[in-house]
Amino acid sequence: MTKPLLLLWTDGAAPYARAIAEAGLSGHLRVETIPRAATPDPALLAEAEALLSWGPPAGMLAEMPRLRFVQALTAGVEHWLARPDLREGIALSCARGTHRVQMPENILGALFHIVKPYAAIAGDNAAGRWTRRVSETLAGKTLGILGLGAIGAELARKAAALEMRVIGTKRGVAEVPHAAKVLPPERTEEVLAESDFVVLLLPATPETTNLMDAARLARMKPSAWLLNFGRGALVHDEDLVAAVRAGTIAGAILDVFRTEPLPAEHPFWAEERIMVLPHIGGLHPQRDEVVAALLAGNMRRFLDGAPVAHLVDRKAGY
Repeated sequence: MTKPLLLLWTDGAAPYARAIAEAGLSGHLRVETIPRAATPDPALLAEAEALLSWGPPAGMLAEMPRLRFVQALTAGVEHWLARPDLREGIALSCARGTHRVQMPENILGALFHIVKPYAAIAGDNAAGRWTRRVSETLAGKTLGILGLGAIGAELARKAAALEMRVIGTKRGVAEVPHAAKVLPPERTEEVLAESDFVVLLLPATPETTNLMDAARLARMKPSAWLLNFGRGALVHDEDLVAAVRAGTIAGAILDVFRTEPLPAEHPFWAEERIMVLPHIGGLHPQRDEVVAALLAGNMRRFLDGAPVAHLVDRKAGY
């Protein structure tokens, strides 16, 4: 019996191949690796039953008639779901949870940047200038998290340790440890009105596109900051620029954008109270190892005919 072919279509495939071997699956799978920019041999496409990839060129999944499983390398999968060639019958798993540690740390870094004057002090140091500065505290402030999933729950835990009050939204409302209030998405405006900092951790879906428009930005406190570490499409760019210029909100720190890299002519760059981050949120040195462990577990399930972990609900969009 021919062993199923797993195609590792990514740069730096070694951690993924190693995870498959260490899981004892090498004897049950054929594993082929190709660089991200390369085009696989048509024979490989025709034989592949499982795929790890950032996303093949448009239409190429149609050249993979035996494909039954795709492991995405990211938590966001809107680019996969938008593909006409992602036919029914192909199970898609997202890399949900692989950012559980790094993302909350980067968000906390952004919060500290807002309330602590270290950036200004670095400028003072460069100028050889002694300037007394007084910093605000995070303790006692309200952190609103739109999307209390795995990352949001971990952020809530860490923020509560800093004596922040945490509130937020979550589908299928349930208690979230360390969150004082968990509301359904329909009550998002209540979270906006109460929060000193609003963090977006939502997926990109038709319901969340342009979620933060002029009307919702106006629901925030004039002293509040918006932090987007979810998806670029959650924010209406022009409305955010207008809100910051008008003082409707205090400012924004953005890690994700509709177009990346962010074009040099984009108005975000020109706003002193908008900080552009180069999509650093979930990146960390061990990221490939974390996703590789997910792949290995899913390949065992694939071979056993069991449902894969983090299976994407195509209707929900995540």
